Amino acid sequence: MNFKCNKTELSEVIGYVSRAVSQKSTIPALEGIKVKVSPGEIELTAYNLEMGIRTTISAETNDSGEFVVSPRLFNEFTRRMSGDVISFDIDENLIINISCSATECSFSAMSADEFPELPNVDSEKSFSVKQSTLKSMINQTSYAASLNESKPIMTGELFDIENGSFNMVAIDGFRLAIRNEKIECSDNYHFVVPKKALSELSTLIKDESDDKMCRICTNDRHIIFELNNIFVISRLLEGAFHNYKLSIPTECKTEAVVSTRELATCLERCSLLIDDKNKSPIRCEVAGGDIKISCKTGIGKLNDTLSADITGETVTIGFNNKLILDALKAAEGDKIRIRFNGAMKVIEILPLEGEDYIFLVMPIQLKN
Repeated sequence: MNFKCNKTELSEVIGYVSRAVSQKSTIPALEGIKVKVSPGEIELTAYNLEMGIRTTISAETNDSGEFVVSPRLFNEFTRRMSGDVISFDIDENLIINISCSATECSFSAMSADEFPELPNVDSEKSFSVKQSTLKSMINQTSYAASLNESKPIMTGELFDIENGSFNMVAIDGFRLAIRNEKIECSDNYHFVVPKKALSELSTLIKDESDDKMCRICTNDRHIIFELNNIFVISRLLEGAFHNYKLSIPTECKTEAVVSTRELATCLERCSLLIDDKNKSPIRCEVAGGDIKISCKTGIGKLNDTLSADITGETVTIGFNNKLILDALKAAEGDKIRIRFNGAMKVIEILPLEGEDYIFLVMPIQLKN
């Protein structure tokens, strides 16, 4: 069995599928990449039983067959070859002989017999989203997904699609992030995708993919994202996701419009005073035309004042510095709206206009 292909193209797709290789498995084949050779193309697949990535590239070959190869050796030998076209010859003992220009090398592969098939997901339940939009939605919400494995459903993100409105939602018990987008989909879908799969998907979407679409197909157990001839397959999380709509405030007693960058820079200064041994909530006073920020720990203290457009009641509230800072980094726009309903009610962060994203953060009770 032999084939030839472009070295740069092969190296690129090896990098893609390697993201789904199992780091440690009772099935040795899952620690490798399956290569399937067919006339005119080769298909690369990696699968860790929770997420799989599959893609194909064109190749000069009339052969058929498959084998599993070490991702490290496959990637490093391919990337370090000296020419542009790389040739592979696999003998009956599964020894891979590689040649490219004046360079030759060889290493062992393994049988693909134990490599499981990827889950089959039909295309009856499907919809499409712009790749750039999907990347933005993931990046604006994934920070709020829980890292606590004791509640698996909260380690994923809810896809809530109704009447052409797509909400992506993440929550960890202390904060909640919602990103909304209008899409052309008349069906209603509700499922939870692991954060890990979405983070890998975001990495695979290139910044210049503005007009390209990602097709999404799902069933009761799995989901497939199809983009640029790359298929990302993930299991769905089981369980009841938090009814996030009940957490969104229905009223507002105080609203402040402030520079996103100025507030983030202020909180970054506060971060210099906070570590594992020196923890303290940020004290925030919203009144008149100013937001007064103060922080005091065993390391030192900081007082800062930011100008803001404020309407409503005076409020003094405490919050976790990192939680608000994460939300500010995910926000888009030069300015944001921050809404308050009292000292112990959830803090709401929104764009200057509309509600494309809503970030909620629980406050911390301040000591007198």
